Amino acid sequence: MESTFGAIEVTFSDEVIEKIALKVAELLKPLLTANGEDELLTVDEAAALLKRDKATIYQLVNNAKHGLSTFRYLKQGRRLRFLRSDLLTWTTENGDPRTG
Repeated sequence: MESTFGAIEVTFSDEVIEKIALKVAELLKPLLTANGEDELLTVDEAAALLKRDKATIYQLVNNAKHGLSTFRYLKQGRRLRFLRSDLLTWTTENGDPRTG
């Protein structure tokens, strides 16, 4: 990626851009939770946050249940719940959700 600042042209490698993005995500993480508490989301809310359909969320949970992925979830009785911070971390580690 090339950017021009006045007469200076700067080129960033994909690796540098990725490191910058991860650092920004790390710095923003505390601001994404209310009063330092993480928000617990339903399947519908998780699907909306990740821009995926509910069937995909259930498949991700199933894969995690069988050790095929690191997708984190919680069970409250028979209901699935997701921590917003876990979903955001998963998204950062697994790329743009709109591409899959």
